[in-house]
Amino acid sequence: MPFVTGRDGSEIFYKDWGSGRPVMLHHGWPLSSDDWDAQLLFLVQRGYRVIAHDRRGHGRSAQVSHGHDMDHYAADAAAVVAHLGLRDVVHVGHSTGGGEVVRYVARHGAGRVAKAVLIAAVPPLMVQTESNSGGLPVEVFDGFRDAVATNRSQFYLDLASGPFYGFNRPGADISQGVIQNWWRQGMAGSAQAHYEGIKAFSETDFTDDLRAIGVPMLIMHGDDDQIVPIANSAKMAVTLVKNARLKVYPGLSHGMCTVNADTVNADLLDFIES
Repeated sequence: MPFVTGRDGSEIFYKDWGSGRPVMLHHGWPLSSDDWDAQLLFLVQRGYRVIAHDRRGHGRSAQVSHGHDMDHYAADAAAVVAHLGLRDVVHVGHSTGGGEVVRYVARHGAGRVAKAVLIAAVPPLMVQTESNSGGLPVEVFDGFRDAVATNRSQFYLDLASGPFYGFNRPGADISQGVIQNWWRQGMAGSAQAHYEGIKAFSETDFTDDLRAIGVPMLIMHGDDDQIVPIANSAKMAVTLVKNARLKVYPGLSHGMCTVNADTVNADLLDFIES
């Protein structure tokens, strides 16, 4: 399997499919590059080269005991880009992966990035602070940490069966395959990486990174996202980026890339080709 060695020796797994203009996909917590199946196949079939990596401690990447923070995540993404010699790349991030994209583009992307896409993404800052009164209380994330530490398997099953895909909403079209695939991806990763990653996605302030980004950006977010509420994420992020556009999807969940793949893929392709 293809791996690249990060600057601190961590082995990062990646997929590199197809040929043509490169699109790099950055997955959410606590999943892996497998969560991009619908986008990988869609873009490859339309003549794009698509790269997706497993974040350190996630999926098939090394379960290292260190570096579970946004600076290391972005550096690992940069290592993949450098290893493959990628330029003119469209970077697409979902959830935590959106934070990774923002940090990567702002700090490592000079001369290599064409566009960026954030889907149901965490920036600018999830946790509630004195200056971010609309954020989620830290107790929400403490609950995540406690669940990962005590019964990660059941927590992941409950999350996928309920709010992640909106399967807890009346009339939802529930897919057991989607639920089990989410659980499979989560359980393949490291409990330590997932535990420490909660701080990374909830407490990292991306405000300065967003302000530093000059490439065109599309921000996509469902207004029924129960994991990353739109009001304190996408609607704030779009005001901080020089050249960003927000598209709001009525009724769509945090897991829109999977359960609404046709809608997401069509708009993603339009933006890439624009």
